[in-house]
Amino acid sequence: MRYLFTLLLFLVPALGVWTFVEADRWQLWFPENVSSFGGEIDGLFNLIMYMVAFTFVITEVALAWFVFKYSAKNDTKGAFTHGSHKLEMIWTAIPAVALLFIAFSQMSTWAKIKFEGNFPKDGQYTREKPIAEVWASQFDWRIRYPGDDGVLGTVDDLERSWEFVVPVNTDVVFNLRTRDVIHSFFVPEFRLKQDALPGHTIPMWFNAQKEGVYDLVCAELCGWGHYKMSGRVTVVSKEEFEKRMSEIKAEWFSNGKELGE
Repeated sequence: MRYLFTLLLFLVPALGVWTFVEADRWQLWFPENVSSFGGEIDGLFNLIMYMVAFTFVITEVALAWFVFKYSAKNDTKGAFTHGSHKLEMIWTAIPAVALLFIAFSQMSTWAKIKFEGNFPKDGQYTREKPIAEVWASQFDWRIRYPGDDGVLGTVDDLERSWEFVVPVNTDVVFNLRTRDVIHSFFVPEFRLKQDALPGHTIPMWFNAQKEGVYDLVCAELCGWGHYKMSGRVTVVSKEEFEKRMSEIKAEWFSNGKELGE
């Protein structure tokens, strides 16, 4: 039986390595990255994955070897040990050093994306002048754009359901809010995820570098209709963005009439 158990234990890391190699071929890996900081996020993910994978393979191989080499017969008298204090200290120190290495490795990327002091300051949209407010609620997304005055929270604001339209290759700063419970703004292709907390206005930013339509989903269980809380982020050219804003404005102030009447 020890040969069988040893073989099964060796198959576990082998299957893990095979899955990793084949994942991209079968399109089971991450979706395409289209944001300016997505490459840094992927780099951190890969760093952690390689560290964990290395530890996993070494541990499983060692476990299989010990199962094979030290298998005892049923009539063998058991050996008792109180362990090794030195070994326990070493095995505690190694993960601690690894975690500290990961923590310091991610600090600059985290600060770049999350710290308001590092938000874009020279572009068209800034912390003080965001492109929009994104409101989450059970179970939809609403996007509020400033009107002609360029200020959010005034009577000429424009509101849009489900679709967040933004210009390509532009630093887009916006505020995330929720009307009820905790939700989570998640666009996989942007490598961007942020919880929306009741009573808080949370500033966010991204720079989408490829035109297209990307899924906006809620990544926090927010109630019975969580499964259907999906929207989209539409990335268009700057000219198309201005055109879309004009269309949204005309629709918003049409007073229920068909456009063109």
